[in-house]
Amino acid sequence: MAHMSPTASRQPLRYANPAVALHWTIVVLLLTQVWLGFTFADMPRGPARMEFFTWHKTIGATILLLTLIRLGYRLRNPPPPYPVDMPAWRMTAAAWSHRLLYFFLIALPVTGLVAASGTGKSTTPLVGGIPLPTVPGVNESTAELSGGVHEVLVWSTIALLVLHVAAALYEQFVARPGVAYRMPPFRDRDGQPAVIAQGEGSQLNEAD
Repeated sequence: MAHMSPTASRQPLRYANPAVALHWTIVVLLLTQVWLGFTFADMPRGPARMEFFTWHKTIGATILLLTLIRLGYRLRNPPPPYPVDMPAWRMTAAAWSHRLLYFFLIALPVTGLVAASGTGKSTTPLVGGIPLPTVPGVNESTAELSGGVHEVLVWSTIALLVLHVAAALYEQFVARPGVAYRMPPFRDRDGQPAVIAQGEGSQLNEAD
C-alpha cells in the first residue's frame, strides 16, 4: 500500500489534497473516538452513557467509511515516491506502519459492530436515529469475545499512533532526508515548496 519506489530528484513531493483532507479528518475523528470510548466506559449505565455510546458507534462507522474511501483513493492513486537517498529500512518501516494503520482503522469498527450485534436486534441506532445493520447470527459469547478483541485493538492502535507521531516528528526535525513534508502542513526543512505527486492533480511532470 505504501509506494516504495524512490524518486531520482530531491524535489519535495507530497500527497494530493483529497488524501491530505481524508488523513486529517480521520485523525480528528480517531482522537475523538478514543476520548469517547474511555469516557463512556467509566460511566454508570443510563441515558447519558447510551448517548455517548451512540456517538461512539456513529464516529466508528464514519471512520470505517472514510478509511475505505481513502484506501480506494490510495490504490487508484499511488502516493508520492520517497527520495532516492532515503534509507531502505525507513521506507520499509513507513510501509508497514501504514499497512497496520489501515488494518486497525478497519478492524476496530468491525469488531465494535460485532460486539454490538449480540443483542439479537437487526439494527443498532446511530446519531439521528440512523439504523446501522448488525451482523446476523452473533450470539452473546461471540459479541463478548469481539468486544475483548476490540479492546486489544484499541490499545494496539494507541501504541501505533504514538509511534506514528514520533516518526513524523523525527522525519520533520531530525532525519536526513526528512519526508514529513509529504503530508501538509509539514514543510520541507530546506525551504523548497513541495509539489503534488499523486492523483489527477499531480504536478510532478510540471516540476520535472
